[in-house]
Amino acid sequence: MSNGRLFRSAAALLVALGMSFPGSAVVDAPLPASLRDTGLFEEGSIERIRAANVSFTPGFPLWTDGQSKRRWIYLPPGTSIDKSDPDRWEFPRGTRLWKEFSAGGRVETRFIERLADGSWRFSTYLWNAEGTEATLAPAGGVPSRGIPSRRDCLACHEGAPVPVLGYSDVQLRGAIAGHTASERAAMGYLHGNCGHCHNASALGATGLFLAQSAASPERSAEATRQSVSEHAPEILRRLRSANPYVRMPPLGVTVTDAYGLEGVEHWIHNQLQPSLEKLP
Repeated sequence: MSNGRLFRSAAALLVALGMSFPGSAVVDAPLPASLRDTGLFEEGSIERIRAANVSFTPGFPLWTDGQSKRRWIYLPPGTSIDKSDPDRWEFPRGTRLWKEFSAGGRVETRFIERLADGSWRFSTYLWNAEGTEATLAPAGGVPSRGIPSRRDCLACHEGAPVPVLGYSDVQLRGAIAGHTASERAAMGYLHGNCGHCHNASALGATGLFLAQSAASPERSAEATRQSVSEHAPEILRRLRSANPYVRMPPLGVTVTDAYGLEGVEHWIHNQLQPSLEKLP
């Protein structure tokens, strides 16, 4: 092996381990113009997923107008996720995640990647009407198609302790300390749809603590009970609203999630706060 190839191989290994090569500066490539070049598909295909990309499904998915979704994660060879803090998984440099949205055909695929310096970048690829190509959306998004800007992505992903929202201990194991199955389902719904912002490290000043903790499940569940008991009318008003300035979650939603709302209402009115007047 030549000295140049040896240098590049050593540098690549150190980057994967979250380190840097002495005297070098690693520069990440710009975002590919096509989804084909992000590493999701096998060479020459827009259907066959690479074997290294592992499919997963979170237990408490974010509602986005009923669109179906598929998700994959890639970890560089020889790396793993540091799970020593169950609420703050540390993903290796080079981690990639994709989420595909479909509504009668593929609409968009969102892409998250951890760079060599430890930062994360977010992008969206739009599928053409034929479903034969997905190209990089503008940084400002495509409002007419409901495609978020990269700033919109950060509004949700940077509110959580880790910017990867759907691949976590709580999401994959579903371990929520609810007293009943319906309470666990309602807490999980609020965790997946609201907890990335309404938690102690982001919007804690609002008094809403809707994120569940894998490290302290009983404590986080009790904090959610107290928060929802105190703010139940406002929470239900926002979950029901079609007004974009009122509804929650504020992004990616134009249609109320009737099933999810019913579960939260049932928990509040029948278990958490039976004396609360049922709002119209």
